[in-house]
Order: sequence, then C-alpha cells, then structure tokens
Amino acid sequence: MVGQGVLRECLLDADADAVLLIVRAQTGLHDPKLRELVHKDFLDFSGVESELSGYDACFFCLGVSSAGMKEADYRRVTYDITVAAARVLARLNPAMTFIYVSGLGTDSSEQGRTMWARVKGKTENDLLRLPFKAAYMFRPGGIVPMHGVKSKTPFYQALLTVFGPVMPLLYRLFPQYVTTTERVGRAMLKAAKVGAPKAILETADINKL
Repeated sequence: MVGQGVLRECLLDADADAVLLIVRAQTGLHDPKLRELVHKDFLDFSGVESELSGYDACFFCLGVSSAGMKEADYRRVTYDITVAAARVLARLNPAMTFIYVSGLGTDSSEQGRTMWARVKGKTENDLLRLPFKAAYMFRPGGIVPMHGVKSKTPFYQALLTVFGPVMPLLYRLFPQYVTTTERVGRAMLKAAKVGAPKAILETADINKL
C-alpha cells in the first residue's frame, strides 16, 4: 500500500528524472519515467548489479504483516531481503539516500517482547550503519490510502473498507499518529532532496516534512 503511494508521488514529482521499480512480476504500469526490473531472488542482487548504479535515492517499501508468521520467516522478509538490497546499493551508490518504511512501535533495543518490533529494530539499526550519504527510517502509524491505493493484505483492506469514511477525519484530528500515502511519498522525496532533521521519523515528523 505504501509502495503504491510512494510510486505515484515519484512519477508526479518534477525533480524525479527516472524511477526504477524492482519487482518479482510485471505490474503493467506505464509512464515515461518508469522502468521495471523483474528480479525473482530478492536475497541475491548480484546478477542485476549493473542495473542499480546511478540512483540518488532508494525508497524501500517492501514488507509483510507479521500476523501468523514465525519469527524466522518474518525475519527473512523484513530483515534479510532489506539488508541484502541495501548492502549492494550502498556499495554501488555511496552518495545515495536510503529510506526504509518501518513502523510505529519499532524496538530499537532489539530486546523487547514483541517479535515484529525486534526484527524491525535490528533492520533499522543495521541500515543506519551502512555507508550511505544518509539513511532515514520512516515509522508511520495509521495510514490513510489516497488516490485509489489499496492494501494487498486482505485483513487491512477490510478494515480500510469499513473505516475508510472516517480515516481522513482521523488524519486531521491526530496528525501525530495518522498520515496518508500521499504524505509519506512526498516526505520521502523531500528527505531525499534536502534531508530530514533526524534519522528516525515518527508519524508527526513525516507529516511535517
């Protein structure tokens, strides 16, 4: 859901000259700025390294719900894939800004009782150690989908369908906890262009950018 919103804002942004979308299967999207790279193994990018140089920013939006997942499986998607991509990009693009979509409640200590928060915390910590020009961890809470964006997680989409009419109101009333897909995308672009005041950005920080 976040990735759809971020991609939309990138394609609309006048300063974005080219957008590379790395996917496992073709999306069918078409735009003069957009190029898709179909790649099956997100744990190994060695075969496509020649396609990954020359970019100013990476907006890493891949993620899954931890509901019903064992820690090893959740870690594989959340930590292993993210760090595999980031290490390659840091080596090929040392002047890159890397932005990772984490989540409200992430555990930077890596010691808490909540599994997903520990795994997200380790992911953030290891990303911040990589030699990028800058790295920012986005921790949104509630996210209002805009412009036709939908969640691919059935449970989340069901909730959004039920509570959709009141979500914009919640965004206006509680900007410290609720943001929008549009706002997340624009905040990422601004952080990539001019930087952000700190490395870990909570919902209120995202809305201020």
